[in-house]
Amino acid sequence: MADFPTTARVVIIGGGAVGASCAYHIAKAGWDVVLLEKNELTAGSTWHAAGNCPSFSTSWAIMNMQRYSLRLFAGLAAEVDYPMNYHVTGSIRLGHSRDRMMEFERARAMGRYQGLDLEMMQVGDIKDRYPFVETHDLAGALWDPDDGDIDPAQLTQALAKGARMHGARIERFCPATGVSRRGSEWIVHTDKGDIACEKIVNAAGYYAQRVGEWFKPFGGRTVPMTVMSHQYFLTEEIPELEAWTKEQGRKVPLLRDVDSSYYLRQDKHGLNLGPYERNCRAHWISRDDPMPEDFSFQLYPDDLDRLEWYIEDAMARVPILGTAGVGRVINGPIPYAPDGLPLLGPMPGVPNAFEACVFTFGITQSGGAGKVLAEWVTEGQTEWDMWAVDPRRYTDYADQDYCNKKAMETYGHEYAMHFPHHRWPAGADKRLSPNHAKVRALGGVMGTYNGWERANWFAKPGDDTSEAASQTWARSGPWQPRAAEECAAVRDGVGVLDLPGFSRFELTGPGAAAHLDRLTAGRLPSPGRVSLAYFPDACGRILTEMSILRHGPEHFTLITAAAAQWHDRDVLRDGLPEGVTLTDRSADISTLIVTGPKSRALMTALGTDADLGLPWLTHQAATVAGRPCTLVRVSFAGELGWEIHAANADCPALYDAVLGAGATPFGMFALNALRIEKGYRAWKGDLSTDYSLLEAGLGRFIDWSKDFTGKAALDLEKQRGVTKQFTTLTIDAGDCDAPYMSSIWQNGELVGETTSGAWGYRVGASVALAMVRADLATPGTALEVEIFGRKCPALVQPAGALWDRANERLRA
Repeated sequence: MADFPTTARVVIIGGGAVGASCAYHIAKAGWDVVLLEKNELTAGSTWHAAGNCPSFSTSWAIMNMQRYSLRLFAGLAAEVDYPMNYHVTGSIRLGHSRDRMMEFERARAMGRYQGLDLEMMQVGDIKDRYPFVETHDLAGALWDPDDGDIDPAQLTQALAKGARMHGARIERFCPATGVSRRGSEWIVHTDKGDIACEKIVNAAGYYAQRVGEWFKPFGGRTVPMTVMSHQYFLTEEIPELEAWTKEQGRKVPLLRDVDSSYYLRQDKHGLNLGPYERNCRAHWISRDDPMPEDFSFQLYPDDLDRLEWYIEDAMARVPILGTAGVGRVINGPIPYAPDGLPLLGPMPGVPNAFEACVFTFGITQSGGAGKVLAEWVTEGQTEWDMWAVDPRRYTDYADQDYCNKKAMETYGHEYAMHFPHHRWPAGADKRLSPNHAKVRALGGVMGTYNGWERANWFAKPGDDTSEAASQTWARSGPWQPRAAEECAAVRDGVGVLDLPGFSRFELTGPGAAAHLDRLTAGRLPSPGRVSLAYFPDACGRILTEMSILRHGPEHFTLITAAAAQWHDRDVLRDGLPEGVTLTDRSADISTLIVTGPKSRALMTALGTDADLGLPWLTHQAATVAGRPCTLVRVSFAGELGWEIHAANADCPALYDAVLGAGATPFGMFALNALRIEKGYRAWKGDLSTDYSLLEAGLGRFIDWSKDFTGKAALDLEKQRGVTKQFTTLTIDAGDCDAPYMSSIWQNGELVGETTSGAWGYRVGASVALAMVRADLATPGTALEVEIFGRKCPALVQPAGALWDRANERLRA
């Protein structure tokens, strides 16, 4: 075709609501963009989507996205002159228990912080807004005034029109057939011709995994997803509902019975019931059910039998539902990532490629997704920290078996509460420590960290280790006395934590030091020393944190969080000079943390050629208990101690030796409490791109005499002064510690948020790390922290650690 575009800055593959939104936002930013759709726009999951538009989420990032979407939708029709059926009806989420109402309180507080007007409802108020519902067995509800529904096809066409208005090209009935590289360019192949582009976006919905395979020769991986069958049905018209609607001049609110697991929405004068059933079904995961080449505008056969319990429950809750017959059944494919959140951001391992796919709630998230993706593409960073949806959160443990099991679990528990000490059981044992069997035999109750199994706590005979015991918001549970004992052992004697899965990289070659110097804000350590390094983005915000071990002038080991493996690999690859080699050794080496005031005596008793008198923040090659290792003189627990880094084959003998010498095994719950007492930050909680290095109180890690990424932004912030400041709070918290992003108040005004919280067993208090308005970060300032709807008195503490403020125990 003569007018077929042969070049573009960006090519988007997929023309659903998300792809159209990406095109709209990228074009609005002034970039040349082409969107390719194999059929008609909306032909995938978009056309059969229910189109519900909640703002509610318990994820800060998702709530940000959905909040943005709803505000975009409100003005989009007028902006692009395209009519849309968009009904803002409000919604009621029913709560059956105190635990559920606590979750609602948490979401309400998060929403208020973001400018949303979520409200708690008493049982007696529910019928005022929804007269057809039975309320006798409820504990209360949550009201979301911004919720409603939108026509997905109209939304997509409006976004597409907006994209065209800003210069985008949309090629329908033009399937992409593959990609290749020509120098630094991408070449996208289609039956109509090739398009050369700078950047490329996989927005292919439930076909995203198939499109993702094209990128494997260029460093990609199999997209972690499963396609689930989601059914909803529309009833025939209900006269009673029609009469009420005409009398009131509005639709009834959208109703969600989240404990029973379904939504119920008015559709014209009937109802739309959509369950998320436990006995759910995945499609296209077996040889006898292959994914078709084209499933455009198609549905699966009806399968209402598996919804029987949910239908009966909904009819008991809203009896008028049972007075009408089924008018139409929709049973269509919905893509699921293992955690049910989308893949939105850089494609792991592939240059200038991005993903905006696997959206389970793609309609309500489409607006925010387009904004975020456009920022990634055009600016290289996003306004909000979006780690919750970053595709790099899944690494190579997320094989298809894992994805299928987790997708089934997540779909069947779509509305489940996510308790802080609860571990979802599906997909376990993907990555095992060399000491896994021993840890389990000692009573280890496991958790998953980037696929690695680690002990959260160690149970004793008679302790309740059931899944049900962990389904609580309270800190009390069978783990609490054990975590207290483990912290006491570290405080008074010596503890050992088996810690597989540190992300670990070797950086070597001429130019390695200069490369790191550009990426980090502080000074690099000298050979034999260790430093904590912060990597700013261009805005001076915290991109990541790594420990740097320097072995020689151009030889470094970088150690970072387990979950950061693919994220930090990309950070280190950014601008990697010719001749510098980056090697990922995360799977080759495991770690033991040996820490406590008696750890030096224990290490001496084991027999070692190490110099145990070397100071804090040093490392050395050594032999311990006859096994070669690297000893690093640091402790995330804040006591005298070492990290023992050794090859996997040597770790069982080292673990046995340390235990045999009298160390007490401890777990991640104890470590979290110990690190919070020391004010040590956790990645993507306390350390995220929501905060700058200066806001986070990390100015001592900045070397202003050198050039580094983000220096100009930090220099400007230094001159202007920060508006918020990191601090530590002690809280009169009652039964629950402060979760991430709990609101902080003073005199009825929102003044900050917590970034993490836990009970400090050494200091005997509930502790939170927090960001507060800068003028309130003065020690002794009285504040309130809102924890599950209760404002708890809190006190700002002096800067630094609550435990061993002078680090005397650490340096001993």
